Amino acid sequence: MVRAVHNGHHKRVVMVCGAQMGKTDGLLDIMGARLDQRPAPILYVGPIRDFLTDQFEPRLMSLLDEADTLAAKVVRGRRMKKTLKIVAGVPVRLAHAGSSASLKSSPAALALVDEYDEMLANVKGQGDPLGLVEARGETYADFVTAITSTPSRGLIETELDEKCGLRFWKPAEPDAVESAIWKLWQSGTRHHFCWPCLHCETYFVPRFEQMRWPENATPAEAARSAQLQCPHCGGLHQDADKQEMNASGLYVAPGQWVEEGEVRGEVPENATISFWASGLASPFVTWDTRIERYVRALASGDPDQVQTALNAGFGECFTPAAGRDALDWQEILQRREPYRMKEVPGGVLRLGMGVDVQKLSLYYTIRGFG
Repeated sequence: MVRAVHNGHHKRVVMVCGAQMGKTDGLLDIMGARLDQRPAPILYVGPIRDFLTDQFEPRLMSLLDEADTLAAKVVRGRRMKKTLKIVAGVPVRLAHAGSSASLKSSPAALALVDEYDEMLANVKGQGDPLGLVEARGETYADFVTAITSTPSRGLIETELDEKCGLRFWKPAEPDAVESAIWKLWQSGTRHHFCWPCLHCETYFVPRFEQMRWPENATPAEAARSAQLQCPHCGGLHQDADKQEMNASGLYVAPGQWVEEGEVRGEVPENATISFWASGLASPFVTWDTRIERYVRALASGDPDQVQTALNAGFGECFTPAAGRDALDWQEILQRREPYRMKEVPGGVLRLGMGVDVQKLSLYYTIRGFG
């Protein structure tokens, strides 16, 4: 993703992944390289103001102070502000998505949008924050926008590419996806980070569904026994194998395939290049930690905790059926029985009624639970 932004071949670069995978550090690398090699105005957009001032700005200053080629290029003193730095004669502005004024303040040649899914869909009636940001680059021919985030909610399925044997995320209908970053990702090239199986050497896309641990295990037991299963040969991998698989990992888009350890085939032309990487690939967080958090969230019965575990831990969209096998609607239809009005079927122990009180009527539904 960093190289894609730096070479400027695409107007928009999208990265979707789990938490603690180096997204923000990647954006800092992009800023440092651009300021050092081709100085131009930069706009960084975070979700909230506190994130800018308390977390991102200190990391930016560390970059500017520690990089030998940048430290002497920083204008210090009164002109330096928390949200505005002058480096190599060009401004670096830090804006947050809640302020339409900061998003429209000045033109930029490079825009970096962090944690896009946490931003407001409409900034004080001024429109989508991404649209406001990209309007700042109309005066620069080489303008590039980089957008990163962990995803949120969406009904996402997979599909097998017969040509390459990889199972990719299937583009979903817009109405089935709440996650803004996922919508951007699936409108682009849809590159998936793939691993080679250490047993059969066949590449596959690592996902949460391939994790294995004993049924009914406690969070601690699940953490101790967490393994990843190859979807091709069934071979099991330990977290200790991750470094070797990451080293041979490749980004593959639909229409491409892996041959002799290299990506073959052309990517369809698209102004947006997009990347997805599973949280399992993070070098900073182990699989046992990811699985322990998920099993603990599942045991809590709180869907919000389960969503956080899937979004942040694995970089995947959350659905109410996440983590278990969801039946197709046709299978459910086949199970219907000839219920009759005002008769309670055998096996029903509780009845529940919901009523919507209108001015002139009552709308109600009754459900039986066994």
